[in-house]
Amino acid sequence: MRIAILLICLASPVFAEPIRIKDLVEFDGVRGNDLVGYGLVVGLNGTGDGLRNSPFTEEIMANLLERLGANVTGEEFRPKNVAAVFVTATLPPFARAGSMLDVTVSAIGDAKSLQGGTLVMTPLNGADGQIYAVAQGGLIAGGVAAEGQAARVVQGVPTSGSIPSGARVEREVAFDFAGLTEVRLALRSPDFTTAERIETAINREFRRDVAEMLDSGTVQVAVVKGSPAHMIARIEGLTVDPESRARVVVDQRSGTIVIGEDVRISPVAVAQGGLTVRVSEAPVASQPNPFSQGETILVPRTDASIEQKPGTGLAQLGGGTSLSEVVAGLNALGVAPNDMIDIMKSISAAGALHAEFVVN
Repeated sequence: MRIAILLICLASPVFAEPIRIKDLVEFDGVRGNDLVGYGLVVGLNGTGDGLRNSPFTEEIMANLLERLGANVTGEEFRPKNVAAVFVTATLPPFARAGSMLDVTVSAIGDAKSLQGGTLVMTPLNGADGQIYAVAQGGLIAGGVAAEGQAARVVQGVPTSGSIPSGARVEREVAFDFAGLTEVRLALRSPDFTTAERIETAINREFRRDVAEMLDSGTVQVAVVKGSPAHMIARIEGLTVDPESRARVVVDQRSGTIVIGEDVRISPVAVAQGGLTVRVSEAPVASQPNPFSQGETILVPRTDASIEQKPGTGLAQLGGGTSLSEVVAGLNALGVAPNDMIDIMKSISAAGALHAEFVVN
C-alpha cells in the first residue's frame, strides 16, 4: 500500500512577518490547572453500564440516592440507563468563583453510548484533592451507534462527549500576581537568538535594562513601575523575528514530511531501487482411479519470481544544497512516495543532512 506524501516547505525567516511575544512565550505562573471528577450520567436509552460488569456504578448510584433521601439498602435494582464516567476540565488562570468551564465526559464502564444523557452533579478536584468546580448538565456525545440482533454500526466515539459551560467554579486558586517583583517568560521553542531578541525588544520598549536572558528558554523581567499586569500587557504586543533550528519532521503514520527553509545537505549521491520477491502456492489435488484403493494426494505447485525495479540512476546533490534543490533532487529520482521517507533517513544517517531529524 502506498502512502501519500504531503511535503511542506516552511517559508524563509527573511520574509516572515514579526511575531508577537505573547505567541512565543508562556508567562511563569500564568497557567491553568487540571481538574478531574467521578460521577454518573443518567437518562440513557438502555445504553448504560451493565451493573453486573460494573459494580462501581451500582455503588455510586446507591450512595447518591441515599444522600437524596431514598433508602435502597438491600434492594436489588439494575437499570440500564446509568453510566459511570470520568469528568475532566481545565481551570484557567485567574478564574473567579462563578465562572463557567467546559468539561469532557468519558465512560469508564461498558456503556454503549452516552447520547442523550445528563451528567448528575459531580465535584471536580485538583491535584491537591480540593474541590474547585462542580459539573452538571446535558451531554453532547461525540458519535452515534445503532445495532440490531446480528449487526452493530458505530460512527465516532459515542462513549465520550462534552458539556459546554458545564461546570461552575466554586473555589479560586490563591495567587498574589499583583505582588510579583519579577516575571519570567518561558519560550515555547527555546532558542538563544530568539531569547536575545525578546530581551532587546523589551529593554527598548521600557528604555532601560529591565529584561535579562537567563538561558535559551527563559527571559526574566523586573517589575519597575506599575503593576505586573500592565507591564505584561505592554510586553505581549511587542513583535520580534523568531529563529529556529533547521529541522526535518517526518510522520510515518500519515506520510507527512515538513522541511525547514534552512535545511542544507552536504555533497552526497543517492540511488534508489529494490527487489520484489513473490511466492505463491497453488496446490493441486490428485484423485485416485475409480474403485481403486488409492488416497487423494495434494501435489504442491509453487510459483516463485524475483522482479527488480528499473534503476533510477544516481542523483548527485552538491554541497550547501538548499531546500528547493533537495525537493528537485528527490523528484529527479522518480521514487515512489513511500520511499521518500527512507531516503531522508539514509541521508541523515550518512551525516549529510545538516538539520535536526525528527521522526514521529
